[in-house]
Amino acid sequence: MNQAALEKVTFIPRSSKIISFLLITCSCITSTTFGYDASMINGLNILPSYSNYFHLNTATLALNTASIWIGGCLASFCYGQFTDYIGRRPALFWAALITVLAVVLQTAAQNVAMFVVARIMIGFGTTASGVCGPVYLAETLPFQRRAWGLGVFNDFYYVGGLIAAGVTFGTAGLNSTWAWRIPSAIQGVFSVLCIVIIPFIPESPRWLIYQMQHEAALEVVALMYASGDRSDALVTAQYKEIVDTIDYEKNVGETLSMMQLVKTPSARKRVTLAVSAAVFSTIAGNVIASYYLGTMLDNAGITNSTTQLEINIILNAWCLVCSILGTYLADRMGRKSLGILSQTLLTIFLFLVGALTKIYGNSTFNPGIYATVAMLFLFQGSYSIGWTPLLYLYPPEVMNYSIRANGMGVFQFALNATALWAVFAFPFALVAIGWKTYMINGAWDVVIIGLMAWYWVETKGTSLEEVDKIIDGEKHSDVPDLVSIIKGKTMYVYTTEMEMEK
Repeated sequence: MNQAALEKVTFIPRSSKIISFLLITCSCITSTTFGYDASMINGLNILPSYSNYFHLNTATLALNTASIWIGGCLASFCYGQFTDYIGRRPALFWAALITVLAVVLQTAAQNVAMFVVARIMIGFGTTASGVCGPVYLAETLPFQRRAWGLGVFNDFYYVGGLIAAGVTFGTAGLNSTWAWRIPSAIQGVFSVLCIVIIPFIPESPRWLIYQMQHEAALEVVALMYASGDRSDALVTAQYKEIVDTIDYEKNVGETLSMMQLVKTPSARKRVTLAVSAAVFSTIAGNVIASYYLGTMLDNAGITNSTTQLEINIILNAWCLVCSILGTYLADRMGRKSLGILSQTLLTIFLFLVGALTKIYGNSTFNPGIYATVAMLFLFQGSYSIGWTPLLYLYPPEVMNYSIRANGMGVFQFALNATALWAVFAFPFALVAIGWKTYMINGAWDVVIIGLMAWYWVETKGTSLEEVDKIIDGEKHSDVPDLVSIIKGKTMYVYTTEMEMEK
């Protein structure tokens, strides 16, 4: 027994609901920061005080905006291994600290180079959080709360976006650089809050078991499922299921190395499923509205910056509502069905945005302009109802312990690399071909629908260990499925070696 690890656990609140709330809040700060950043940059790109201070042209505008993804690519190469080595909780702490330091540098930026370096660091910190945060949540939350926890994880993207939209709207009237420095400074508040919460949440029980800290792991499982009751049937079943599965992975030679990601057909399928979520969600078309709403509205015929900022606020509020609804549906419809529904709807509305922009763009026909904005809202709502909760819910579910942290690193690299291309390329496309950009984007969205229907698997209603049965064809533990225990269909009693020793 690792007494030091156990002592850390005993300082955690004894209520499963309180711990789950703190765990989700701490992890969700990642997406809040990222959503804040997207909406903030969207707002800053509309502000004359920002573009005039940095003397931005199309190239530097794209660089300032897209540089966050450079840092994201760098973090994705190393942070999975760091998370496996140091643990999920401390990895989240260091990611938050890096983000705070980067925000200070961004707020004090004196030129484009300084601003870009700061945003690269922010990208590193937020992506590092995006690697360890979902892994931490997936491995620690009770499986019944996993969909809500990981779904809300990315739903908070719009909480950050809504806050940033309001802040940039409020500072827009300032006749100084504080019009953009204040929104930048506030971005660091979320990471500070994360650092404050971390001492009150436990380490992942799966990480503890892999490190042979079984006593501490059992205590965490008991806290998460039954407010500390180790004799609860669900607690003992989940604990044994984790132990059996991790022992199996060790015994068949699975390691925590990067090579393990491609070593077996099962690992390759799991990583491909995770990467597909990153790529499909990023090229769906939301990047245009998330980062270049001003240009999009200019093309639609709405050129007033105040009106654009107001639309930015309303759009973020609308997307937040849609994403929460999608989180609810993830456990009702299932991950695959919800993803296909979301992708189908957003494709339809993106084509309509392109068609209406072509007909009414730069016109004075108000009904046509309003129709274009309405389609934009429906497009973003369709994206939010599916991709927002699924983006960080599906990848950690489909990957087993040996590849989960490194797999999330690969996922983040795919996400950041694709976004870097999209965020840098789309402003040039919008300037060069305007409404045709939406039509081209819609065409590959149709292909994505088919690929999801053919390749994706369903993971709802299972523990992480039970996903093995879906992908590998077998479960690596003799414990009954946890759902059957909850429903009373199966009785299960297991006495751990630690309990027998007592």
